[in-house]
Amino acid sequence: MHVRNVLPRDAIPSVDEPTYEPVADYSGDPDDEVVVVDGDPARAYPVRYLHYHEIVNAADAAGTPVAVTWCPLCGSAVVYERTVPVDGDTRTLTFGVSGKLADDDLVMYDRETDSEWKQSRGVAIDGPLAGTELTVRPAAMTTVGCFREANPDGEVLAAPGGESEAASEDDTPEPIDYDAAPYERYFDMDGFGLAAHRGTGDERDWDRDDLAPKTVVLGLTDGDAALGFPLPRVEAAGSVVHASVGDRDVVVFATPDGIHAFENPGFAFERTAEPGTFVADGARWDGATGESDDGRGLDRLPSRRLFAFAWQDDHGADAFYENE
Repeated sequence: MHVRNVLPRDAIPSVDEPTYEPVADYSGDPDDEVVVVDGDPARAYPVRYLHYHEIVNAADAAGTPVAVTWCPLCGSAVVYERTVPVDGDTRTLTFGVSGKLADDDLVMYDRETDSEWKQSRGVAIDGPLAGTELTVRPAAMTTVGCFREANPDGEVLAAPGGESEAASEDDTPEPIDYDAAPYERYFDMDGFGLAAHRGTGDERDWDRDDLAPKTVVLGLTDGDAALGFPLPRVEAAGSVVHASVGDRDVVVFATPDGIHAFENPGFAFERTAEPGTFVADGARWDGATGESDDGRGLDRLPSRRLFAFAWQDDHGADAFYENE
């Protein structure tokens, strides 16, 4: 793992006092991507805001402290609990953007112990809490339109405002324009990592041809077991994959809004003619929400949504689901 300084600490400001608005009041495009934390109400965090902040120190609807984290270079969306065991006690951490990258991934730091954390892994890589691992929360990446349809009473993060280095041409933070798209060119290009984003000509190599480096992957872990599900492979399998990760039986759905994973109670799901819906156990199921037309629901699994190169950096070249 290669760690390097890229920006001054907090040049990209975390959101520490988030406020929310009803999803019906969201003024952006219904196709805007959001990271969703379930609850009553469910809350959505627009990626167009996260580009400029990368971390939101929040709480879910039940009051549990969580960190909604996003690394644009890695396409990595992960929600973590912010409580960790320290010396036999439980401590709540608040995270900021360190200005460092570890293998092109955001390095977070916590303001309580000054430990540093690799965002995609949720593991402290330096400082007093080195080796401590954050708990991953179930979360989904979808669109505002899909979130609104599934959660008409849901809430959306209000635009935090302020200044960010992501809005600047250099390391000096500038006022944020959330209608800008600072990573659009990066997402469209073949290259990956900081060098590709900055166009410095020293891009990393990618030595496999079965997956593009920025293929969207949904990563699941269970203890020491880790398996990443590339979206194109799930789509090629009929948009539904039944698998095991460690001791856990899982089902992974590809839907028009993305990729979703749930604990499988033992059902054999089959795709229907309607995209994003599946049948099993005498019911029709929505692959994005895990809800059935007879009132049942699947348990969404803790997961990481990220690019293939970042998953491979963390878990190795063999930690991907292979089509049978």
